[in-house]
Order: sequence, then structure tokens, then C-alpha cells
Amino acid sequence: MKFKMRMLKVLIILAVISFIPNVSFADGEKNNNKSETNTDTIPLSRRFIHRLGIEGRPTYIIPTHSFFRGNNYFEKPLRNAYSAHLKYSFQFAPDTYADHIYGGVYQGIGLAYYNFGDRHELGNPFAFYLFQGARIAQLTPRLSINYEWNFGASAGWTPYDYDYNNYNKVIGSRINAYLDVNFHFKWMLSKLFDFTAGVDLSHFSNGNTKYPNGGLNTAGLRVGLVYNFNRKDNYLSQQMFQPVIPEFPRHISYDMVLFGSWRRKGVAFGDEQVAAPGAYTVVGFNFSPMYNFGYKFRAGVSLDGVYDGSANIYTEDYIVGTEQPFYKPPLKNQLALGLSGRIEYVMPYFTVNVGIGANVLHGGGDLKGLYQVLALKVELTRSSFLHIGYNLQNFHTPNYLMLGIGYRFHNKYPLFHR
Repeated sequence: MKFKMRMLKVLIILAVISFIPNVSFADGEKNNNKSETNTDTIPLSRRFIHRLGIEGRPTYIIPTHSFFRGNNYFEKPLRNAYSAHLKYSFQFAPDTYADHIYGGVYQGIGLAYYNFGDRHELGNPFAFYLFQGARIAQLTPRLSINYEWNFGASAGWTPYDYDYNNYNKVIGSRINAYLDVNFHFKWMLSKLFDFTAGVDLSHFSNGNTKYPNGGLNTAGLRVGLVYNFNRKDNYLSQQMFQPVIPEFPRHISYDMVLFGSWRRKGVAFGDEQVAAPGAYTVVGFNFSPMYNFGYKFRAGVSLDGVYDGSANIYTEDYIVGTEQPFYKPPLKNQLALGLSGRIEYVMPYFTVNVGIGANVLHGGGDLKGLYQVLALKVELTRSSFLHIGYNLQNFHTPNYLMLGIGYRFHNKYPLFHR
């Protein structure tokens, strides 16, 4: 298990390193005879606005489990949570192609502290995460509506324990994935400061790497203040500058992803789910021809193959509190080949992939039905990326993590952010 936790940490560290601004130049950025309003010739030190932000997020714990409704050690409902966030980000300058193409996009790393009102059974975890946001609509020169997502890991939980923490069946591990999406107003107070306020949704779970995995969800508010280190006095006037955006070369690219993970499994026995001992290996691939419609959107289909070592395992004559054997079926009952439709939202450094599909060749049982995929692709080089995803079955049953690496063939996507 320690090796698996290290592997997850390494993937997150690589993702952080991959998008931090560097001093290399993308293709076509070495011609110094062009006008300085052209993104290709703006020095990197001037292409980014560096930002430091603080946020408070008072939220409501969504009572998805009886534990939150009062079936806990203290016999009281858990309703409220709050968190404090410290965030560094960088934003493209307003006279760059990237700023105009991607709507004032910014990205960075954040650190958060959470309090769920039950330190004894849940703990007070910290979260370390990547985030990215951009403008949805510009209401006035100083006021805009923005979105932002956060993705990372949280540690410091007090997990389920049969002897010492058996009410807590929602958090099964000390390290859990952290997902968040929020929508907010951004108000430019001055050259240096921005004020933000909006709504926030968060999710914590371990991706079925340990059992139980009920998960914790919150919904609430967020307020924050952002300090912009090197934003210019004429930022507002530069917002009015509209560079001529190069025409996007529409084309078909081909993504090849290899992934692997491990998972725990709850096995149906009678009218209840019982936890199978040990962790099971999952390995697979996705091959996805995708049509690139423009700078922000691509869509296509994917051929998805998987070996799930937990599929269709079973037990007989299970008795609670005793050692019981769990049996694995033949290999053919743990292999599947599926087809899914995929869409991708493309931004600098990060691509969000969403898919829905069904296994067309499979061994039955657990491999029947629809599956859904949500994945984050983190750019490593022009055509290679980290793949961090999650597979869900029939829109509600947690399946497995998809931790891997990918390569994009026939990639003609222009780069303005390197």
C-alpha cells in the first residue's frame, strides 16, 4: 500500500512540475523582428501575471450517509464545514494570444485546511491541489463571471476502523482524492487586488482504493482576495486590445493512453455488501481518434480495453467476523472491450475529458452496463501527457482509478502558452 501511495504522490508532483512557467520557447517564438503585441515575441517574464490569493469557504455537508445525519459517536448531525485556502497562480498578460483565446485563463497550486466539525472521527485534513479557472462572461470592464476547478490529494483524515472508528463508513483511507468546482464573480478593486465571491461544490473519496468509500460532499460559498504582483497600470486599457487570432487548423488527432491502478471491492452477498480482502489490479488502454474543432473543443470515440482483477469475484457462506475465501472467475470474466463517446475541453496545460460508453465484448456480471469516464490530461510535452481519471458504472457505482500516461499522434494543435 505504501508503494501505491507513493505512485499517486509522484503523479501529482509530475503534474505540478509540468505546467509551471519555464524559460523554453515554443515553435515560432524566436523571431524577434515581429511587433511586441504579437505573443510570440513577448519575453516570458512579461507574459505572465503572478498572483497570490487567500480564500475562505463556509460549506454545508451534504447528508449522503447516515453518519452525517447523526449515526456517529457523538449522535449529532454533521452539517457545517469550513476551509481556508492559500493559492499561487499565474495568468497570461492581456496582450497575449493565450489570454484572448482562453478567456483570461489562470492556473496554479493551492493548499487548504478543512474542518468538518468532528475531528475525532473524520480528522481535520489538509489538501494540496492543482487548479485552473477562466472567464465565462465579462459583465463590465472590472467585473466578470468565472469558473474554477481544483484537483489534488487530501491527507490527515481519521479513516474507518472496525475497532476504534466503526461509525465512519464514509472515509476509508488516510489519503483521499479532492475534487472541487466553483463559479464566482471577480471584481478588480485596483491594479493590485481582485475580490472574488461565489458558490462551491467539493468531493472527497479514495477512488475505491480502500474500503469503505462512501465519500464526503459539500456545497456552499467561497470568498477570496487575490494580490497581483506585476499587473500593469494600463491593464484595463490592454483588455480592449484585440490581437488577430490565428485560424485554428482543424484536424483529427489520435490519443493512446495506458493506465493502471488498484481497487478494493464490495461483493454482493444476499442483501448486503461485504468487503473482499486485499487489493485487486486494474490495467487498461484507451485509443481515441478525436476531431479538433477549435482551440477549446475536441470530440470523438474511444476503444477502451480493461482487465479488472476484482470483476465477478464471489464468496460462499459468508459469516461476519470470520476469515472467508473469495474466489476469482476465469480470466475471460475479468476482461472487457468497450466503445465510448468522448468530448474534451481544452485549455493551456490541462484537458478535461468526459466519456460515456458500454462494453461490447465482456465476461458478463460486473462488466455489463454503461460506464462513465472523467479524466484530467496534464500536458508534459507537446504531445505527451499524464492521465488521471476515474471510471464509474451506471452513473452511480464507483469503479476504479485510471492513472497513466498518454501520447497524441498527428497533433497539429497550436501552442501559445509555452
